[in-house]
Amino acid sequence: MTEVVAALIWQGGKFLICQRPAHKARGLLWEFVGGKVEPGETKAAALVRECREELAVELSVGDVFMEVTHEYPDLTVHLTLFHAAIAEGEPQKLEHNDIRWITPGDIPDYDFCPADVEILQKIMERQGKSV
Repeated sequence: MTEVVAALIWQGGKFLICQRPAHKARGLLWEFVGGKVEPGETKAAALVRECREELAVELSVGDVFMEVTHEYPDLTVHLTLFHAAIAEGEPQKLEHNDIRWITPGDIPDYDFCPADVEILQKIMERQGKSV
């Protein structure tokens, strides 16, 4: 089981999504910014580090929004998605193919990683839309 953390970052009714690099597993699928928790690291510390490495932003980590476990053919992930806010900096594409701010209504227009599907459904339900 791989522990993974990700950030649900809202800005004026839109949230941040990132497109995975083409050469990585699940290439060009969309996801929330984040990554693996390293040994000895807290989930919040891992999320701050990942956002610094991938987007060049400093993150303020809030409460857990949702946790999911998903089995891919090559690995099983336990994903913890945190509410978060950008404390400093503007997101930059240091790692991802693309980054976008989308509304919950835009979700069907993007192909997301399978582990994110339950989370996206919850976001849409909270906004009064269903998949």
